Amino acid sequence: MSYPLIRHRRLRRTAALRELVRETVLTTADFMYPIFVTHGRNVREEVKSMPGVFNFSIDRLGEEIERVREAGVKSIMLFGIPEHKDEIGSSAYDPNGIVQEAIREVKRLAPDLVVAADTCLCEYTDHGHCGIVRRTPSGGADVANDESLELLAKTAVSQADAGADIIAPSNMMDGFVSAIRRALDAAGHESVPILSYSVKYASAYYGPFRDAAQSAPQFGDRKTYQMDPANVREALREAESDVLEGADMLMVKPALAYMDVIRTIKDNFDLPLAAYNTSGEYAMVKAAAMNGWIDERSVVLETLTGLKRAGADLIITYHAIDAANWLKA
Repeated sequence: MSYPLIRHRRLRRTAALRELVRETVLTTADFMYPIFVTHGRNVREEVKSMPGVFNFSIDRLGEEIERVREAGVKSIMLFGIPEHKDEIGSSAYDPNGIVQEAIREVKRLAPDLVVAADTCLCEYTDHGHCGIVRRTPSGGADVANDESLELLAKTAVSQADAGADIIAPSNMMDGFVSAIRRALDAAGHESVPILSYSVKYASAYYGPFRDAAQSAPQFGDRKTYQMDPANVREALREAESDVLEGADMLMVKPALAYMDVIRTIKDNFDLPLAAYNTSGEYAMVKAAAMNGWIDERSVVLETLTGLKRAGADLIITYHAIDAANWLKA
């Protein structure tokens, strides 16, 4: 028997009924907010391709941390734009580097705020790649995987030494989780978890981020180490490797065009799963909203709910403060 005995609209009749049977509930605890920190003083510079997102010098970082706390967001991820770049990204693992100093400042201002540190070299190398670049026999250039692991491990340890609660390596080198886990443990940071960018695609959605972080490759692209957007079985292999190497949390990046990948990873692994709602996804929504083509609040909350419904336990998003405030309203 079906209609008229079964009427699906009965449970949609009022807002209270719809809320009562809602399957996916978005909360402020679901969000991690990315923050860009740069050198200098009295810097609060808006990223042109990301309206509402700024680069902050450390002396003005407190303003943004206060906004985070007032909104009820519980975690942030720090990215650094250093004063000095070189071919080996030495500023990334400098104990007094930009992210290390920012971590210490955030922990001073808000000790209970969870601070994740992006662990990569691309913002710190003069060539913009995520590791050490070496010439190939054919006369080209490529990122040297195993040589890069040592520097990534040093970066992770320096970030943990500064007080990072989570190490979030985004470089996509083979073996990066294992190398970082061994280094953290050897340095006495066995309790610091790794949020691995396990499934990071070579995506066109990263453009605005590269403006913000000044990390665009100076030659070539990142397709030899980031994943082909056409592949999903490969995502399972990448995630499995990270699990076996000691990752505590997994991530899929980007998010919106990869909701099938989020669901696949969620169904196959029992670790907490993050989805990175990237700069390009953010910029598209902001541009459409600024032109009056969409309702920003409705679209953002629908998108974030969709990512959680797909399987994300944590959503890294530039919308975090706005979304948190809308959820409280």
